[in-house]
Amino acid sequence: MQLGVIDIGGTFVKYAAVDGEGAFLFHGSVPTEAAQGGEALVAKVQRLCDELMEKVQLDGISISSAGQIDNVNGRVVFATDTLPGYTGTELAKRISVHTGLPVKAENDVNCTALGEYWKGAARGTKDFLCVTIGTGIGGALFLNGELYTGAQFSAGEIGHINLYPNGTPCTCGQRGCYEQYASSSALQQLVDARFGEGLELKGFFERVKAGNRDAVQVFEYWLDDLTTGLQTLVHLFNPELIVIGGGISAQGDFLQQAIRSSLEKKIMPNHRRSLQIKMAEHDNKSNLLGAAKKFLDDCGMG
Repeated sequence: MQLGVIDIGGTFVKYAAVDGEGAFLFHGSVPTEAAQGGEALVAKVQRLCDELMEKVQLDGISISSAGQIDNVNGRVVFATDTLPGYTGTELAKRISVHTGLPVKAENDVNCTALGEYWKGAARGTKDFLCVTIGTGIGGALFLNGELYTGAQFSAGEIGHINLYPNGTPCTCGQRGCYEQYASSSALQQLVDARFGEGLELKGFFERVKAGNRDAVQVFEYWLDDLTTGLQTLVHLFNPELIVIGGGISAQGDFLQQAIRSSLEKKIMPNHRRSLQIKMAEHDNKSNLLGAAKKFLDDCGMG
């Protein structure tokens, strides 16, 4: 079994060929160029599928995608204006017609959770939350060993829980959403406001770790918003584990310990007792692994 797997994010589209054990045969990435709209994005995915099929003999394709995804029919139920014109796209059908191969599709954060459950930080864990922190904030729920997607394939939209009523406008059309304050993008805005544009988050975290007072203040302000949102989720779901994914997970042990220290002060003792915080083990490949797992599971091969 060899699969083409594609991850559609707000910034990059990643693509790879993997075997049935999750080993990577080839991988790459290209800019999403989301502002060009949903039609241009589908055409880009079709071209990437062509490239994959030239390199590897594929048995199927599985897609991890931003947005709310009907994971039975492979349709985009809803996408914010981050991906304009993407809502309603018959993603799996169009890629299948183009390639002649069976195609599956799933939400990107659900794929992160599946990938980490299969091969990563959540192996053997029945109840966990997966939180991806990047351009926005995504969430996925594993309850009693199963991915929970909700009544309309839309569970886990934690980036749009309300943190500050009537706060900053969000791409979903509401105001004060969690991701407007606790995403990597939100942190970058705080950094720009304090230090001026030009200091990227990698350099910012170096200043934080070095004890720079201004950097530490900005970090702690952002961290407080991040863990306030996590506090709500922990009290609601009482998970064994929170897996942190997205680009921010590159901060590893430093961020893991900071989140744990801040969160433990905010949650009740019984929720605190067994809770673990881990960084995603496969970084930006978790979604690709999860897409493969989705395909294998749907075909009875997982």
